[in-house]
Amino acid sequence: MNGTEILQSVVALAAWTMVMWLWMYATRLPAMGKVPDLDTKNLVGGTGKDLDNILPAKVQWIAHNYNHLHEAPTVFYAVALVLAVTGQGGGLNATLGWAYVGLRVLHSLVQVTSNRIMVRFSVFVLSSLVLIALVVHAAIAVF
Repeated sequence: MNGTEILQSVVALAAWTMVMWLWMYATRLPAMGKVPDLDTKNLVGGTGKDLDNILPAKVQWIAHNYNHLHEAPTVFYAVALVLAVTGQGGGLNATLGWAYVGLRVLHSLVQVTSNRIMVRFSVFVLSSLVLIALVVHAAIAVF
């Protein structure tokens, strides 16, 4: 290709984020319907975090992960676009892009199933190291 292979991993992570969105609403809405004092028709204001003390933790873990997919991955999206635009999105950088996506999917699966903090943190650190490598490669490409 022409150095834009990394865009495949960008689309894959965006698609995974939508899977988590579907999973979140497929579990959260039924859980909200089971809370006797929660009048969803008259709710005003608030955030999803307000549901932490109302809904089961496992339901909220999915929502928390969906939010996490809008944090560090935004740096990945930006850096991947820089690498693609500069023609540096192939080879090692494409491989790193897929490694990042794989680690973020693993992070999601850990968080929404067992939510073991040290396992989740270890996967997060690994994904962050991959992201740092991509940032360094992007900096080399543009400076």
